[in-house]
Order: sequence, then structure tokens, then C-alpha cells
Amino acid sequence: MDQKQVFKQMLQYNKSVMESTFSSMAMLQDQMERTTKTFFDQAAWLPTEGKKVIEEWVKACKKGRENFKDAVDDGFKKVEAFLVETTKA
Repeated sequence: MDQKQVFKQMLQYNKSVMESTFSSMAMLQDQMERTTKTFFDQAAWLPTEGKKVIEEWVKACKKGRENFKDAVDDGFKKVEAFLVETTKA
């Protein structure tokens, strides 16, 4: 079997595992966000400023998650493009 083909299959497997794991992590984070929001909405002892800080923190976490996903997707695209170029050569 051609080494390039083996590497391509390994890359596709790793990409699939990454997407599956990331999707699971994102669902877990979203669920925890909803749970936390419900908890803090019912918490009379938490001031409004505290709730705003928590909302900003959640937004920052989501932004970080999206940036990470974009970076990983970009890396996979670059490796796939490299494979296409080397296959043509």
C-alpha cells in the first residue's frame, strides 16, 4: 500500500476523532452553561455585576472554543493540501 494513501487514511481518522471529541466537548460545555445560567438566575445572593462577569466568562470560553476549532480545521486543511500537492508531483 502506498505510504501517502496510508497517511491520508490516518489523517482522515484523526480528523474524524477530533471532530467527534470536539462535538462532545461542545455539547458538554453548552449543557454546563445552561445549568450554570439556571443556577445563577435563581441565586438571589449573587449581585448583577457578578452575573455579568459570569456571562462574559462564558462568552470568552465560547470564543476560545471557536478559535481552537478554527485553528485545528485550518491545520487539517493545510495538511490535506500538502498531500494533494505531493500526490500530483
